[in-house]
Amino acid sequence: MPDSNIRKLYRSIGEVSRRLDLEPHVLRYWESEFEQLSPRKNRAGRRVYKEEDVAAVRRIQHLLREERYTIEGARQVLAREADTDAERREELLRLRAFLEDVREQL
Repeated sequence: MPDSNIRKLYRSIGEVSRRLDLEPHVLRYWESEFEQLSPRKNRAGRRVYKEEDVAAVRRIQHLLREERYTIEGARQVLAREADTDAERREELLRLRAFLEDVREQL
């Protein structure tokens, strides 16, 4: 019997839909509406979801079902979050460069 503690790298659309209590057609529709959700396809052409894809589905599900955003509203929230993440990344890269300069001067 396989170890249930081992995390799978990829999950099928069926596994994701069961895990999040969503119909597969909803996942396919959300793919067409949200650029943040783009699972890869395997050689057979079947969607395979990584954990970050599952996290994106959870975030979309939360915005639409619990926060009651429209699809357009959820898109805007996700875009703002992406902008904030990019700004944080740039800030951290500037800090890293500064710290590397300080280290070199020591």
